[in-house]
Amino acid sequence: MNKSTIEEIRERFDNDVERFSNLDTGQLSTIDATLSLELITESAKRFAPAAENLLDVGCGAGNYTLMMLSKISDLNCTLVDLSKPMLDKALARVSEKTGGKVEILQSDIRHAELKENHFDIILAGAVLHHLRDNNDWENTFAKLFKLLKPGGCLMISDLIAQDTDALNAYFWEQYGDYLENLGGKEYRQKVLEYVEKEDSPRSMSYQLDLMKRVGFSKVEILHKNLCFGAFGGIK
Repeated sequence: MNKSTIEEIRERFDNDVERFSNLDTGQLSTIDATLSLELITESAKRFAPAAENLLDVGCGAGNYTLMMLSKISDLNCTLVDLSKPMLDKALARVSEKTGGKVEILQSDIRHAELKENHFDIILAGAVLHHLRDNNDWENTFAKLFKLLKPGGCLMISDLIAQDTDALNAYFWEQYGDYLENLGGKEYRQKVLEYVEKEDSPRSMSYQLDLMKRVGFSKVEILHKNLCFGAFGGIK
């Protein structure tokens, strides 16, 4: 199957702003969304307690940045997303919560022009699973590493694959059951079909190994439940 293009992904998110704006529930189709949001932001606070500059990659409506600002106030926030309506929503929400500067950039992180050795915290919530081949993954992780200050952290919450086919199949079946309990058979089919069309996740172990390879000094697993995980690393 041909995966969704950047333009197709952008269009879908343009039309889904309100659904991604609920800080209390997170994204319902994501298992443990609120827990992962709490864990990556609380961990970031502990890794970089004196943080000044935050980058939110694929920021959506700004939920991850808002949670981060509840833990470290008045951060300078750089928000990157494909979708202009998402960015507009995030800008309005984040500007109300920080005394720092807020900048938005409508771009794919792979092409975004950003200052190297500048950010104390990079948050990547439900975005990196859109990366495609090995070069995509390696180049993006290397770029994120370069954007961080020494001692800065990259915190990820995302859809993940498994390294073995048998476990992968089992976990996706379990996830399908979760979706069906949430919204019925049609909802299960709808979500799994757009995951198949739009997403190309890699395993947590692949990503942690890649983080070490591009230079991260430490990596941490924060949480894993079926095909979702939260993890991060320190430069």
